[in-house]
Amino acid sequence: MEILHESEFRNHTLALTLSGDGGRPILDHSAYERLSRELDRAEADDEVRVVILKGLSGCFCLGGDLSEFLDPTKHETLIKAVSGMFRRLARFTKPMLGCVDGDAIGVGCTVLFHCDLVYASPKSTFRVPFVDLGLVPDAATSLLAPEKLGYATAFRFFCLGETLDAAEALRLGLISDLVEDADPESRARETARRLAKKPARALSQTRMLLKGDSAELCNRIDREISLFHNALQDEATIRRLKRVSRMAA
Repeated sequence: MEILHESEFRNHTLALTLSGDGGRPILDHSAYERLSRELDRAEADDEVRVVILKGLSGCFCLGGDLSEFLDPTKHETLIKAVSGMFRRLARFTKPMLGCVDGDAIGVGCTVLFHCDLVYASPKSTFRVPFVDLGLVPDAATSLLAPEKLGYATAFRFFCLGETLDAAEALRLGLISDLVEDADPESRARETARRLAKKPARALSQTRMLLKGDSAELCNRIDREISLFHNALQDEATIRRLKRVSRMAA
């Protein structure tokens, strides 16, 4: 297996870093495309039995690249790349673990709903400010979040845009374990080693039975992406995105 600098393969576990060009904790279209390719390869390679999604030290992922949201010439490429990665996550058959250290914002948070277990450090925070930007949720989280968190909690999280600290995220079930005595990646790798020793076919089949129909997730992803794309044509949304982009500069 050819390993890129953003990934690491050992002990039957592929660790993928959510980062964009130059090591930024922001995902652009090329980052989505790279992650899709890596997951395709992991799916096809029998040596890969578990995947870990991790972020940069002290910051998991700050979301999508707003500059691409604001450039209509990049929308087609962006939508294709985003849709492809979300669909790959929805159809992935092998165990996937998340390890969060720091902020998980926007898509940096929604990808966690596709992980089977999520480990987080006490300093981690979680926020999905889509509605505040004039956008809608992504990654089928309009379906997954009410199932995982309950409707009222999902509504509060997405529509009010509240920030959850690690303790609250654990209480609500967004994360699986709050790691205070070690770093989250170490805990995730420990779990990955245990999973890698299991019979691969039975593990994969059990995971897919537990997760349910991936076609339903893909249909929801397509609906969300269509609404998301339409929102990027709205003048009020563009003004909000420009204002946030200037504040982040």
